[in-house]
Amino acid sequence: MKTFYSPVHMQHDPELQFDEGHFLPAVEIPVRVEKVRVALETRHIGPILPPQAFDDSAILRVHDSGLVRFLGTAWNEWTARYGSHAPVATPSAVHYPPEIYLSEVESKLGTYSSSADAPIMSGTWPAAREAVNVALTAATAIRNGETSAFALTRPPGHHASAAVFGGFCYLNNAAIAAQWLIDAGIKPAILDVDYHAGNGTQSIFYERDDVFFCSLHADPNFAYPHVTGFADERGEGDGEGYNLNLPLPIGTDWARYEEALKFAVGAVKHMGPDVVIVSLGLDTYIEDPIAGFQLKSADYLKMGAKLAALGKPVLFLFEGGYCFDALGELATNVLEGFEGA
Repeated sequence: MKTFYSPVHMQHDPELQFDEGHFLPAVEIPVRVEKVRVALETRHIGPILPPQAFDDSAILRVHDSGLVRFLGTAWNEWTARYGSHAPVATPSAVHYPPEIYLSEVESKLGTYSSSADAPIMSGTWPAAREAVNVALTAATAIRNGETSAFALTRPPGHHASAAVFGGFCYLNNAAIAAQWLIDAGIKPAILDVDYHAGNGTQSIFYERDDVFFCSLHADPNFAYPHVTGFADERGEGDGEGYNLNLPLPIGTDWARYEEALKFAVGAVKHMGPDVVIVSLGLDTYIEDPIAGFQLKSADYLKMGAKLAALGKPVLFLFEGGYCFDALGELATNVLEGFEGA
């Protein structure tokens, strides 16, 4: 299986740019991807290749141009106002109404951010933008005949909606890849297995019938994003019936998870996609510091085998997962389980 990766992700490093006490301890940091990259090399999963460069057209097919423009200029706006040694720009999470006059960087942060956990720093835009290149290069490989590919993307993307970033996410890599495939005449579905509901991806396709979105995740009653990801959210308008949420209780183990995953795979197959994009979050692991499921390392081999039952080309896209020491093993277990099946 080909993996696509870029070291540009390391430019976005909250751990280095936040002073102790200024922000919550950073968990979405470069070591996440580097642990996976090293494990891929050690276990010889396949070649690790650099991405191609794509223009912004694919991004603008999914995201509001104002959001994209702001993410590209936010750090410069912040430092122009407060100086190069000012604290890192942290979203206010106020989310002002879109009609507000966006003359100040603070109001733009409030307009385009949904939570205070997606900091903007000097390397944020280069990393988020390069993650799109990684995702689209993997999508190109699938279009050109590969039966599977792994986009080792960072920052993650599934909490970013069309016009709002948050939850560690800036641009929605899975949604951008899905739209790019549609524009290439290929029918995608998205299966999100991250611990947290893929609220951004859901919102982008919620009123559309050209992408079936299925997410199995922790019940939003106790897990982020709290306000969406419930089982009764089935899509609206043309998208009615094209959204499936499978919320699971805290403490879910493999037996319970396997049952939900089998149902999800069957639902995705029923919709007849040409390609399945798997938003691969690994925060379902028992030792993940910000989650509450009970999956163990060997369960990810089984997960990969279950995903092989999709019977379609699969594009894996890296999302969450914050137990740094285990991430490499978990990711390679999924890919090995998939290929072995």
